Amino acid sequence: MNPYWNRRVRKLEPYVPGEQPRGRKFIKLNTNENPYPPSPKVLEAIRGAAGDLRLYPDPACTALREAIAEAAGVKPAQIFAGNGSDEVLAFVFAAFFQAPDPVLFPDITYSFYPVYAGLWDLPFETPPLTGDFRIDPADYRRPSGGVIVPNPNAPTGILLEPGALLSLAEDLARQNRVLVVDEAYGLFAGPGAHSLLGAASLVPHIEAHPNLLTVHTFSKMASLAGLRVGFAIGNEALIEALCRVRDSFNSYPLDALAQAGAAAAAADGAYRAETAARIRAQRERVTGALRERGFETLPSAANFIFTRRPGIRGADLSAALRERGILVRRFDGPRTGDFLRVTIGAAEDMDAFLEALDAALAAGRA
Repeated sequence: MNPYWNRRVRKLEPYVPGEQPRGRKFIKLNTNENPYPPSPKVLEAIRGAAGDLRLYPDPACTALREAIAEAAGVKPAQIFAGNGSDEVLAFVFAAFFQAPDPVLFPDITYSFYPVYAGLWDLPFETPPLTGDFRIDPADYRRPSGGVIVPNPNAPTGILLEPGALLSLAEDLARQNRVLVVDEAYGLFAGPGAHSLLGAASLVPHIEAHPNLLTVHTFSKMASLAGLRVGFAIGNEALIEALCRVRDSFNSYPLDALAQAGAAAAAADGAYRAETAARIRAQRERVTGALRERGFETLPSAANFIFTRRPGIRGADLSAALRERGILVRRFDGPRTGDFLRVTIGAAEDMDAFLEALDAALAAGRA
């Protein structure tokens, strides 16, 4: 290690994102990107905002928060916007989780959580998923510095029913602790009461649970991974805490183009609903096709599936697919190493995936 690094940098174990290839063209089913283009209204809004970039963007993201509030059925004051949900999550760890009690999150989940805990010097513990890869809320009913869980979970895609999480929020409220529910993939669980939220979203319950915060991203549901816009929804006091952290770090986290594009995306609920429905249809089709081929595929409510073929090493199958131009994601570990996480693409992408899978199996390369 370089002698100029400080103690914090020396102990960090940074997050490793999914491969973004250069050169050879692949069908990318490895980073949960939406296969469809953004709403045409997004591009129109970005062109309009590009007319004058001399001035700093609105630090409060007012128009964006108003558009999100309209689509989500909440007040603008209950919304925090940031540079992708990853930045929002980093601020969440800084604002709410309290040492010396450990932050709790699942042992198989979004792998950025332990990175954030390390960045902010927070102890953490990881209750294991059950034998069928589900979160058991009973494992989180103990003293802690706070709890964060994705719903649906990643990389499994399994959805936890809202009632179980609301009961956990009540338990944490008695400890003066926060429950954060990462709803990055929530829209793909099915349409909800509001056009921005999935059927299992906890956003309708934030008024009754002041210690409940949900986190969202436009990357998946609105095809804006390249624009980097995320947001949180919760009680006004929780939002104020996030603003205090943001304004101690970077009071202009979202540029003018991102704000304009994301506001247009938030307002176009019909387009978002159409693309999400296509993805759900492909998810069910491919899940059935994999099970017909002898794969164990977990029940997913996200825009990806988690699957394995008993008796075949995940590393071998991933390599064989890569040779055939298909990228998927794999996570090392005793319980996850043979699983592949496969993003749901457009119909032609999934046809190509299944064809490549059949070819790899027939060739005995996997």
